[in-house]
Amino acid sequence: MAKIGVEQSLSNVSQALKEKGYDVVELKNENDAKGCDCCVVTGGDNNVMGIQDVIIDGSVIDATGLSAEEICKHVESRLP
Repeated sequence: MAKIGVEQSLSNVSQALKEKGYDVVELKNENDAKGCDCCVVTGGDNNVMGIQDVIIDGSVIDATGLSAEEICKHVESRLP
């Protein structure tokens, strides 16, 4: 199953993705995103994790204003 990075503050999203069988990794810093197929972030702070270089090949989803279920649908639609 796909490996999804989820920002620490989005515990409800992490739980919803785990229930769907995804391998969920908590994003605490730049290195946590390595190897992720997709990352979910809040977008609340610009460059909150200090990421300056593109380190994942997958999508980055801004969770702002979305429910956990909506985010799950975005993840599913962006994965091969």
